[in-house]
Amino acid sequence: MKEKRLLWLVLLMVSAVSAQVKGIVVDEFNKPISYVNIWVENENNSTTSEENGEFIINCLPNKNLIFSSMGYEKKTVKAADAGKVILKVNAFQLLEVVIAKRFETRIIEIGKVKNENYQAFDNAPRIDAKFFPYNPKYKRTRYIKQVNFFTDSQLESASFKIHLYSVNPDGSPGDELLNKDFLVSVKKGVKKSYFDVTDFGLKMPKTGIFVGFEKLIIEKNKLEKEVKDSNTNKTTIQKTYFPFVLYNYVEREFIYTFSGGKWNKQTKEDIANPSDKMKVYEPAINLILTN
Repeated sequence: MKEKRLLWLVLLMVSAVSAQVKGIVVDEFNKPISYVNIWVENENNSTTSEENGEFIINCLPNKNLIFSSMGYEKKTVKAADAGKVILKVNAFQLLEVVIAKRFETRIIEIGKVKNENYQAFDNAPRIDAKFFPYNPKYKRTRYIKQVNFFTDSQLESASFKIHLYSVNPDGSPGDELLNKDFLVSVKKGVKKSYFDVTDFGLKMPKTGIFVGFEKLIIEKNKLEKEVKDSNTNKTTIQKTYFPFVLYNYVEREFIYTFSGGKWNKQTKEDIANPSDKMKVYEPAINLILTN
């Protein structure tokens, strides 16, 4: 009898772990919200709402889901109650963007590293960010003209979001500097992709800036292929979401990643043999500044 009870308990646990939560994200007028970032609180498990606002995520029904999208208030909902999630528009007043006259007679690229050996990782779900400190020499090229990413994709077209963050007093990523989602697409292959941000009227902040990318876990970005286990001869379907953003292996004092609905900082104290700086994989992102 004990063995049967134990078997039922194991089956129930497996069933619970693999539970699928389905829902839709809408605004206060019942209009679907596309590409909402949805995280299981305190876990490295997330998804993205599709263009029609619908989403599917595997998690326990008693877990908290965190919903966030630019222009809307962040919301935390029990997975069991996430059949329909309504997000309210942010009430804060956005700063007016002033487009100043630019000459663009000077252009510099910042963020290049000595070690330009690139690596690709399927590290979703999380947001990785690269910190760009301010340098007084940027005074002559204070406007951010372009954001450049090194990407790898096996799809004809794949999309992701670019984020630009201010810097908090403690050095962590702060508020979004854009007033709307910056959704971009890249073509198939390994390449350097260029994205113009001139229309946002951004200046290089004297506190520095974080630039991050958010992989979208959506059907359009998914590639499926059959994989056979050589030991069992069983075939499974492997799902991969593109594009990959490439990384450099560099020395840094810290690095930030967004996972579990919050920013997480890694420093040299977090590694086994800390030195002056730690070696980390940092997204290969560059900025173009102009006057």
